[in-house]
Amino acid sequence: MSQAEIGLIGLGVMGANLALNIAEKGNRIAVFNRTVETTRKFHADAGELKSRIVPCETIEEFVAAIRPPRPIIIMIKAGEAVDQQMEALKPHLASGDIMIDAGNANFRDTMRRFDSLKDTGLTFIGMGVSGGEEGARHGPSIMVGGTEESYARVEEVLTSIAAKYDGEPCVAWLGENGAGHFVKTIHNGIEYADMQMIAEIYGILRDGLRMTAEEIGEVFGTWNRGRLNSYLIEITEKVLKATDPLTGKPMVDMILDKAGQKGTGKWSAIEAQTMGVPATGIEAAVAARSISSMKEERETAEKILGLPSVGEFQVADKAAFITDLENALLAAKIGAYAQGFAVMSAASKEFGWSLPMPTIARIWRAGCIIRSQFLDEITSAFTKAPDAANLIVTPAFAALVKETDGALRRIVSAAVLGGLPVPALASALGYFDSYRRGRGTANVIQAQRDFFGAHGFDRVDGADSHHGPWGSGLNG
Repeated sequence: MSQAEIGLIGLGVMGANLALNIAEKGNRIAVFNRTVETTRKFHADAGELKSRIVPCETIEEFVAAIRPPRPIIIMIKAGEAVDQQMEALKPHLASGDIMIDAGNANFRDTMRRFDSLKDTGLTFIGMGVSGGEEGARHGPSIMVGGTEESYARVEEVLTSIAAKYDGEPCVAWLGENGAGHFVKTIHNGIEYADMQMIAEIYGILRDGLRMTAEEIGEVFGTWNRGRLNSYLIEITEKVLKATDPLTGKPMVDMILDKAGQKGTGKWSAIEAQTMGVPATGIEAAVAARSISSMKEERETAEKILGLPSVGEFQVADKAAFITDLENALLAAKIGAYAQGFAVMSAASKEFGWSLPMPTIARIWRAGCIIRSQFLDEITSAFTKAPDAANLIVTPAFAALVKETDGALRRIVSAAVLGGLPVPALASALGYFDSYRRGRGTANVIQAQRDFFGAHGFDRVDGADSHHGPWGSGLNG
């Protein structure tokens, strides 16, 4: 019997779906799970794909079943478990073999693992996989970081299983060591911001305009047929229109307003801060999820403080207001994507990856959670201006920002005056207003820093005088 083209360890939901996808696309795959019964059941349930799946019950049997140099996907819980699995594999591997972490890993862990295998003959790929369970099964967006040689070994398999956009596979080699996992992290950060902005728009429709979940779903359905066409808008319509089988009420109205998070959004915000790149939309979204988890505190605070005394939410023209909401969401999304790409650009320089921005936008057009028609425009913008300092100063997006800026301003103003929280939408407006203003207010901050700590400043006239006339000041 011929050897498998690739191996996979970890038959949880994501691992099992990815393995089935690999087999379905004509690739022979060896699989192993720590629990033997899980491996046996997976193979038994694989139906017509069983003939392309080699179930293995020991590491030795598993490694022997794969054609050298052996690419082995590790699809288990991120963190220490990956290190442990790598250590268990090492004694059985030979020069040229490749360990591939396809989980949501911190890219710094990926860089460490990549470096730890230098001079061992083995190598490591950090592979970002986006699209959830459905994507893993039928076609995800795949972001690869590692050596070009190791990518060449798995390229055929990954190209076969990736999502396709107009026939083009949504997979690419993005650079060495942690490049793939970093791009996946920023993808998830943008995803956090996008979801939060959608939730804030939903809140305005629900609490401001007093619309039902079904009515709001209709609004999102209409938007999905326009410029906001995207996976997240599409599923928002579906979740808002779903009915709870237990109560007959809208499903969304029966869900506790406490959002979970697994770390990638937080990592995005931390890395943006570390590199000194503003990613205010991602930061606002992470903070909003943290506040959402404080359900009991929020309920207590409402009893003590009450809601803002702002009177009835007044809208003179409901249809025009809903159009403003659509354009405001578009503007805010532009801000979130612009920030995400700016963070990736900074990381590319810092880590020497030469991340290809047009390619990243291209492989996000299908399979991944933030897929949208919007990404076609980003691909085009970065193809025409690959060295642009920021997405929002490219001609196409500068025009979009100018077109939608007024709507975002009106919606944020209406929400604030109506006492409705819109931290992510407001952060986008603040970002635009700060980024476009040539003369800001940091001169006051520099004066304060010089006053209390003699930190010095640069002058607008270029004169060689870097301290103010405030005497001894204070120490601090």
